[in-house]
Amino acid sequence: MRYPSYLPTADFATHFGPASFFFDYAMDATQRSVLFWDVMRKRGNQYRAHAEATAPHVLSFTPEIVLDGRSLPRPVNYALVRIVPPKGIEVDDTRRPFVVVDPRAGHGPGIGGFKADSEIGVALKAGHPCYFIGFLPQPVPGQTIEDITQAEAAFLVKVISLHPQADAKPCVIGNCQAGWAVMMLAAMRPELFGSVIIAGAPLSYWAGERGKYPMRYSGGLLGGSWLTALTSDLGHGQFDGVWLVQNFENQNPANTLWTKQYNLYSKIDTEAPRYLGFEEWWGGHVSLNTEEIQFIVDELFVGNNLAAGRIKTSNGEAIDLRNIRAPIVVFCSKGDNITPPAQALGWVLDLYDDVNEIRSHGQTIVYTVHETIGHLGIFVSASVARKEHGEFSSNIDLIDALPPGLYEATFEARTDETIGGDLVEGDWIMRCEARTLDDIRELGCNDAEDDRRFATVAKVSDINLSLYKTFLQPFVRAMVPDWAADQLRATHPLRLQYELFSDVNPWMAPIADLAVEVADERRPVPADNPFLAMEQAVSRQMVAGLDAWREGMEALSEATFLTVYGSPLLQAAVGIDPSDATPHRRAAKTGMHVQMLKARIEELKAQIGNGGLREGMARSLLYVAMASGAADERGFAAIRRMRRAEDGMPAMTLSEFKALIRDQFFMLLIDEEDAVNAIPRLLPAEEGVRRQALDSLRQVLNARGPLSEEAEKRWQRIIGLFDVGNETVAEPVTPPMKPTPVKAVRRGA
Repeated sequence: MRYPSYLPTADFATHFGPASFFFDYAMDATQRSVLFWDVMRKRGNQYRAHAEATAPHVLSFTPEIVLDGRSLPRPVNYALVRIVPPKGIEVDDTRRPFVVVDPRAGHGPGIGGFKADSEIGVALKAGHPCYFIGFLPQPVPGQTIEDITQAEAAFLVKVISLHPQADAKPCVIGNCQAGWAVMMLAAMRPELFGSVIIAGAPLSYWAGERGKYPMRYSGGLLGGSWLTALTSDLGHGQFDGVWLVQNFENQNPANTLWTKQYNLYSKIDTEAPRYLGFEEWWGGHVSLNTEEIQFIVDELFVGNNLAAGRIKTSNGEAIDLRNIRAPIVVFCSKGDNITPPAQALGWVLDLYDDVNEIRSHGQTIVYTVHETIGHLGIFVSASVARKEHGEFSSNIDLIDALPPGLYEATFEARTDETIGGDLVEGDWIMRCEARTLDDIRELGCNDAEDDRRFATVAKVSDINLSLYKTFLQPFVRAMVPDWAADQLRATHPLRLQYELFSDVNPWMAPIADLAVEVADERRPVPADNPFLAMEQAVSRQMVAGLDAWREGMEALSEATFLTVYGSPLLQAAVGIDPSDATPHRRAAKTGMHVQMLKARIEELKAQIGNGGLREGMARSLLYVAMASGAADERGFAAIRRMRRAEDGMPAMTLSEFKALIRDQFFMLLIDEEDAVNAIPRLLPAEEGVRRQALDSLRQVLNARGPLSEEAEKRWQRIIGLFDVGNETVAEPVTPPMKPTPVKAVRRGA
């Protein structure tokens, strides 16, 4: 096929002098248009091929099936797969395995391993065996959320059995909707988890800030969950996940209607592979059973029952997130309008009154808040994978060994001048700094009036759902047979946009050949072309206009929600007490926990004077470190080096080291003076051993630089307690350390 004669050519443009700017741009714009529609054609064909696959996914790694959820006593459409390490990457089976659970929120599985630089990719690079929990497009008839939870428990039991020599139980990563599922399971089966990482996962569904993140108002504006039931009935017992994808797209009309397409059009020579890769996942729609989606909407999004401990299993057991014993890492972003920081972290305020209560439950909660990245960027962005997820993977043992409490993870770039740089793996230094509940409140939280409004929504939703089930549901189900539900799914606008531009449409047939000819004659316009500048200006105007429309609709939605559900008459009608300061929200306290805590305190008090060198060193280290309220990965790496100096002492597992740190930390909290004064009784009589131990402590404390004034005072007190004569240094200075391969530092506890 020859290059079409009606398209501008380079020779034609050069004969027109100043007018060549226009002809250059016209040629470029025409060529880009042809190539753009060819990418749309490829996207449609890709969509059809993906939908026809038996087990479609977008993993860029090779999976091997370990356990099929359809073979379990309560079958589900989930499966556990092992990720085969790519060539050149070695994993250590003695290190804790990582298990990534992808969200079933309308899209298919694989986003956690979408790229080489991804959650799976960075965990593999850190030497951890990796597993992935994915799912098939169609649910097993009758499966419920509880069935899925039980299946995931069976998957973790299998992973643990495959790694009997691992230094800790699995680290489980739950993305978005998988986050709350992982947290539920961790509360029900805490013994299966070594640590939990939840990324962009909503747990406190009512929380947010006025003027931002309006998605939380959707349940109230739609009258509750009756519309979910109607949609499921129109699907003949299945909820089409494409509606969830539609909700995501509605949050950013500028991107949905313009930016995503224009970005491809304007960068057509380079953007197509990235665009097609993402669209393969974005267009991979999956379905949920009626029972599943109704549970999600009623119990979580509208009811906000998870953090409040009001969700019960089929045997009547309440799911209490305070039962989780593994460290919890929460990754969220201020740029995420789907799961803003308040929704990712507000559950902490629902469960606890202060940090001491967190400690009393033995929980370690670490969070980090990105300033700008959007919801999908938390899982997709390569830079986020290399930085935040990479640091979590490399330093999961540090997080596991933190004393109970609330921390924020911060990241500092490593440079040639970084003190203790040989202790750092990668380009960033992770530091966990102690925080209070006020730090979470600053991220945005509801007042009592807002909580009453959302509690009113929950009541109205229950009423409307009951009315729908009683008067309309029987007729809807009778009028929608299975074949009609299939037709409704096939004709959804989001599906049609893929089908219409695939090769199924005969009008697209000439595009493929034409695109080949255009690519051979491609002539991009120079960047300084004034018509290109005009195009970019028009694009910016389109974005600004759509953003203005979105902001106006969001303001109207918020005002409507606040007015309707703030009505005292409506609140009284559904039984909401206007004087209740915490309506339908806070988790109940238990007297049993108080009794167990008192017994544990008495037990630790009795053990303050017991122990040996190891307990004395750990207590001394914690006493000095508590002055700054922070832990640094350099200090933890130095602790691993320090263990080589413990001649004749048996090696500790990571779990034993974690128990040691926690016990000594609690002793300091219970009675700091008595615990510190007891340190000399824990030390051996040999002065040389004490001096060597003191030198090891000095190396750890100085791994990240000079001590603060308060920490220096505490250090001088420890020097006196060790009583090693006049040879100690008053002001600690970091001694030179022989560089040790990072892999050697990371191994073991």
